[in-house]
Amino acid sequence: MSGDNSFVVVANRLPVDLHTSPDGTRTWAPSPGGLVAALSPVLERHEGCWVGWPGVADEAPEPFRTDGGVLLHPVRLSSADFEGFYEGFSNATLWPLYHDLIVTPIYHRDWWDIYRDVNLRFATEVAEVAAEGATVWVQDYQLQLLPGILRQMRPDLRIGFFLHIPFPGADLFRQLPWRDETIRGLLGADLIGFHLESGANNFLDLARRAGHEVSGSASTRLIDAHVHTDGRRVGVGAFPISIDPTSLGEGVEGSVEALRASLGNPRTVLLGVDRLDYTKGILQRLLAFEELLESGALDPDEVVFLQIATPSRERIAQYRQARSRVEEAVGRINGRFGSMGHPVVHYLHQSLPKAELRTYYEAADIMLVTPFKDGMNLVAKEYVACHGDGSGALVLSEFAGAAIELPQANLCNPFDVESIKRAIATAATGLSTTPEVHRERMLAMHAQVMEHDVDVWAGSFLDALAKVES
Repeated sequence: MSGDNSFVVVANRLPVDLHTSPDGTRTWAPSPGGLVAALSPVLERHEGCWVGWPGVADEAPEPFRTDGGVLLHPVRLSSADFEGFYEGFSNATLWPLYHDLIVTPIYHRDWWDIYRDVNLRFATEVAEVAAEGATVWVQDYQLQLLPGILRQMRPDLRIGFFLHIPFPGADLFRQLPWRDETIRGLLGADLIGFHLESGANNFLDLARRAGHEVSGSASTRLIDAHVHTDGRRVGVGAFPISIDPTSLGEGVEGSVEALRASLGNPRTVLLGVDRLDYTKGILQRLLAFEELLESGALDPDEVVFLQIATPSRERIAQYRQARSRVEEAVGRINGRFGSMGHPVVHYLHQSLPKAELRTYYEAADIMLVTPFKDGMNLVAKEYVACHGDGSGALVLSEFAGAAIELPQANLCNPFDVESIKRAIATAATGLSTTPEVHRERMLAMHAQVMEHDVDVWAGSFLDALAKVES
């Protein structure tokens, strides 16, 4: 039995939000996002379907269509499913493993059982809604078993898989007790995509060590590498994700001046925008900022650091610990270098809408993006997209995927506070002493981001998937 959707996206989250009105009425409404913006035209063209969890445990709306004709098909998860599948295996096992063991992964057998069961549930839903010969695009690390399960259920489907986080070296991945099952799950796809060639080649090395025949090496936006398994050829390649520049809206006249005035009209505004995640290096950039103030390299009367930290996975112990350390550092720095009514660090632990973020991006002289490890990092690209006039400077971790595409940034080693300090000092000094050099670098990065937007990412992956010959 098959459905009538010729194109199906399947992701952990369905792009919907639950809204509760003052009278208690609850409604589900589509929510915007970069992935939604990239795939909506394809979904609408094919009257496609998006399968995912709606974000509320034990509840799910009936399937409904958006104004563009896209079918949103919910998968119901219980609280126990969410804890074991998402908070447990996905984010306490796979997330730290794939981010080079920044914290120690927890290998819990019960979590694995739930992860496998939820992947089976997702696959069953996809098998029901996908038309004969449909294209199915599976998103991210929460659903790595789905391609293999779906291949057994519906061998007629063309299946793509894209990983939105880094993929570790084979020696690290092989720690995973369920490594063979995970590899088999991924190899159910016709095409497996990664952000970077290095991640794709890590997977090819892993497949080779697992006994599969491998041909070629990974290329960007081309399928020059294959894993041969069960009489099939699985394409492997790199497809760097990017942003939808239009999602940031247009700048509002006077908003930048108003923001800087609210900060005390400092000479230099530093900005960080991150999920409050231990991989993002927020504490290290705060320590670097503190030491620059301490040494006199930055003047607390002339500089302000604004850190926006979006709440994230706060029921997981390592995330609570990361928040505690960050907020302790914010308080200490303000206590040492701030004055009454003039903190040197402004800290927001909240989410901001894209239009408001644009004002912060435009107002910032220096953007600090210092993750220990990141698949890409779209914040860096959003900042660059907001500086088409060549203003501003980007301090960027060399371990963010974006560093491959934005080599003109002030690159740093986030594990080395001295390296972060040098990058910040170089950016701050250069903006005033060699503005034309910084302008040329920013314009080069802006051109890269605008020419390789999220539409290029989605289009290049789907074109490659259509051409893969099993």
